[in-house]
Amino acid sequence: MKIVKVLGVAALASVVFSCGSKQGVSNKPLTTEIDSVSYAIGVDVATNVASSFDEVSNELFVQGYMNTIDSSNVKFDRTAAQKIIQEYFQKNQAKIQEKQRAAAMKAAEAEHAEGKAASIKFLEENKTKEGVKVTESGLQYMVIKEGTGKKPTATSDVKVHYHGTLIDGTVFDSSVDRGTPAEFGVGQVIKGWTEGLQLMNEGSKFKFFIPQELGYGATPRGGKIKPFDALVFEVELLEVK
Repeated sequence: MKIVKVLGVAALASVVFSCGSKQGVSNKPLTTEIDSVSYAIGVDVATNVASSFDEVSNELFVQGYMNTIDSSNVKFDRTAAQKIIQEYFQKNQAKIQEKQRAAAMKAAEAEHAEGKAASIKFLEENKTKEGVKVTESGLQYMVIKEGTGKKPTATSDVKVHYHGTLIDGTVFDSSVDRGTPAEFGVGQVIKGWTEGLQLMNEGSKFKFFIPQELGYGATPRGGKIKPFDALVFEVELLEVK
């Protein structure tokens, strides 16, 4: 155990913390089996630490290691230690994901800048047309037929017929063309739909002009919908369940 303790700390300190001080780290030759095992443990742990943490205090790492081996002055038990590490990983993973999202958004912005600009221009011009109303969120809609039935809420299930196109008229999805109404939860669809459906009574038929931030944003859908595309839907609310 004494050999493991000494060699383990030395190996971990030298392998993991390349930016820290290496003074006092031995270069003892591996002459016995336990020497090799001890060094291997250090390499294994060091590799895991180096691949999992961007920044670790050399001094406190070794202190924690030595305190645990000696069972003296340990600041918290293994359960508490694992909780601290888990919370760190969760926060770090959130940072990584946010960085990845930002990079993906930047790439999408560059690749689809022309399409995004076209959608913005379309919506700017469309909102000035007669009969088009604009909500606070930016959703644009036009009442084709006003129904007299009940209105859905965000938790309602509905049955609808719809016809979806891009701003150039390209059809990407249509229950009307399929001849079969769609049924789903009002809160289970894109934001533009969730908001728009709650403006309708049963029997109504509206036309929605949905900006990308209320649609699919930077996410392409099914080949025809590109990142940042504005979407146009004719929606008939057949039933609120």
